[in-house]
This record gives sequence, structure tokens and C-alpha cells, in this order.
Amino acid sequence: MNSRAAKFSWAIPVAIVTFLSLLAAAGFRSTTSILFQPFEAEFGWTRADTSLAMSVNLLFYGFTAPFAATLMAKYSIRSVGTFALALIAAGSGLTMFMNQVWQLVLLWGVIVGAATGSMALVGGAMVASRWFVKGRGLVTGIFSAAYATGSLIFLPLTSNLVMSTGWRVATFVIAAFALAVSLIFAIFFREKPESVGQLPFGATEPIAVTVKAPVSMRGNFKVLGEASKRFPFWALVSTFFVCGWTTNGLIGAHFIPAAHDHGMPMTMASSLLAVVGIFDIVGTVASGWLTDRFNPVVLLAIYYGVRGLALFTVPFVLAPTVEPPLLFFVVFYGLDWIATVPPTVELCRRYFGLEVSSVIYGWVFTSHMVGAAIAASFAGWIRVADGSYFIAWITAGVLCLLATTTILTLLAKRYRNVKTA
Repeated sequence: MNSRAAKFSWAIPVAIVTFLSLLAAAGFRSTTSILFQPFEAEFGWTRADTSLAMSVNLLFYGFTAPFAATLMAKYSIRSVGTFALALIAAGSGLTMFMNQVWQLVLLWGVIVGAATGSMALVGGAMVASRWFVKGRGLVTGIFSAAYATGSLIFLPLTSNLVMSTGWRVATFVIAAFALAVSLIFAIFFREKPESVGQLPFGATEPIAVTVKAPVSMRGNFKVLGEASKRFPFWALVSTFFVCGWTTNGLIGAHFIPAAHDHGMPMTMASSLLAVVGIFDIVGTVASGWLTDRFNPVVLLAIYYGVRGLALFTVPFVLAPTVEPPLLFFVVFYGLDWIATVPPTVELCRRYFGLEVSSVIYGWVFTSHMVGAAIAASFAGWIRVADGSYFIAWITAGVLCLLATTTILTLLAKRYRNVKTA
């Protein structure tokens, strides 16, 4: 083997292929909201009909994560990822022939929801854990940013396709792209450094794995049962529940109508939400870099604390036009959006071991989606009952401060004994 070949590391191409697949999966899932209006117009369906498909999509997206980690441990990340992307292609492609609501729920709710959930942040966390020692937090941050990047790329492209050529052409393009990415993933992805005779990036010796990831559903629940006996698990679950509540559930679902209540045009509010997505990429990658250098517990305490303070200001900065205080909030919230992911993933690794951490993070991620679902309903109920979102904003701010207090308890001496593999 020549010196050039010896220096080649599969970690970088594996990371690139993983990012591409995560970006594609996130982009496909984000296009659902764009397609619903044309579906309603053509088939005469109601918003309740299409919202049902969205709810099922969120449900399967969130609850697939911990089981996807088990399937990846049993059958390989390459097999599960390739199959998931192929399922997205099938779900999108078959959409061209649907004409019943139940078909929409099955294709976009169950199939696309479960498939994109299988390729969610859990897969990225597993790849980062296996392939990287140096810069692991940064890589996790980059993988996390794939969600926002995918949405920013696919939302305008799909919207333009729908407006210019119709929704059937748009779904065909999505299906073709998903199939292409699945082939790229199958060809270029490598499972573990050991499978190609290499060490993880930045490692000087093989990493000893003391606890293997479960390869059965029974083993998955056994891991959950063992983890649930430890306070750090509940600290991560409860704080990530708040993260979902204050991002996807509240800002993601209600920022636009709340801004509209204050006299802002919906197009302007939508643009502000897009700005949140742009700065989300910057904030998540930066958080990964910080996670490699600082205590993740302290980082999470800061993230939740300042997020809570920011939420207290929302009722006072919303206005018919974009003023500096509102713009500052939007930029800050974008930076903080899922900056919580890299330190949360790192704490799962430290407390529960390298291999098991992906399953643990899968369950923690599920709490994120549960928090989002509850917040979306709660904020809507508050708006109907009170005529404004004021109580919803204040409640979210209080929850963030409680999350800060909860995560800081991990600094206590009895919670400092952690695993590293």
C-alpha cells in the first residue's frame, strides 16, 4: 500500500454521503405542507383531511427513531438507510396515482413519515459515534444542520415545480431524487472503520466498546428500561421535550399566525421563519464545535436559559413591520433552534456508552416530537380560549428556565461518573 492510500480516510466520504442522505430525507419531509393545498384543490379534500396525514407523518417520524437505531445495529446503517430512501421514492412516486384520503395518509403519513424518521438525526448520531473521535461534536452539528439545509433547498424548488408544472411532476422529481440518493448511499457508504481496516478519525488506537447496541426490539426496550432507572436519562428526556415544545411545536407551528395577529402580512412572517432556518444551520454547526471544547451540560443550560428569556419578549416585539428587536429575536432563535442537539447527543454517549447511545438518543428524540405535538395543540387551544398567544409564550419561557435548572443538576458530583464506550 502506498503512502497516499495509507493516508486516505473513509471517514470524510462517509460523512458526506450521510449528510446528503439526511439532507434529502429532511427535504422530502418538509415538502409535505406545500403539496397539501394542491391536493385539496384537485380532490376537494378538507384541511382536516390533509392535517390528518401530517399528524400521522409526525407520529411515525418521531416514534421510528429508537427502533431505527436497533435496526441499524442489527442489519447495518447502509441497509436501513438505502431501504428508507427507497421507501421515500416509492411513497412519493405512488402519490401520482392516488385519489383517496386514506391513500394520502398511507403514502405521506405512514410510509414517508416512517422512512424519513429512519433517516433522522439518530442515524447521523450513530455515524458520528462510530467514525469520529476528533471533531465528533462538530460532525454531529453538521449532520443536525442537514434538516434545516434540506428544508431551505427543497421548499422553494418544490414550490416552483408545483406552480409551474403541477404537483404530479413535483412528486415524480422527489421520487427520482430519492432513488438516486439511495443508490449513492448504497454504493459509497461504509459501515464502520474496522470494516475497511481503519481507525475512527482522530483515534490512535481501537476504541473498546463495553456495551453493544441491541439488535432486537426486546433489547431496545431493555436498554430503555435500564436507562429509565437513571436520573440523567430523565434529565435529557425532559429537557429535549422542552426543546421540541419551543421549536417545532410553538415557533414552527404558530409563529406565522401569531405574527399575523399583530398585523404582519403572512408572506413577511414566512420570510422571517426562513431566516430562522438559515441561522439554524450556523448555530447548530457552531454548537457542535463548542461541544468538542466545553462542558455540554453548561452549554445546554445556557441554550435553554437564554431561549426562555427570549420567549418572554415575543409578545412585545411582534408588530406589523419588522423592527430591530424582532429581527434580533429571529436571528437569535435561529442560532439557538436545535443547537441543543450536539451537546444532548454527546451526553447520551458519555452516560450510556458509545454503541447504546444511538438507541438512547432515539428515545430522547421521541420526547422532542411529543413535546412538539403537545405544544402545537396547547398553543392553538390558548389562542382560541384567550384570543392571543400571550400565555403560550410565557409558558414556553418558564419551561425553558425549568429545563435549565434540570440540566444543571447533572453537574452534581453523583452524576459525574460517565461511560465513554
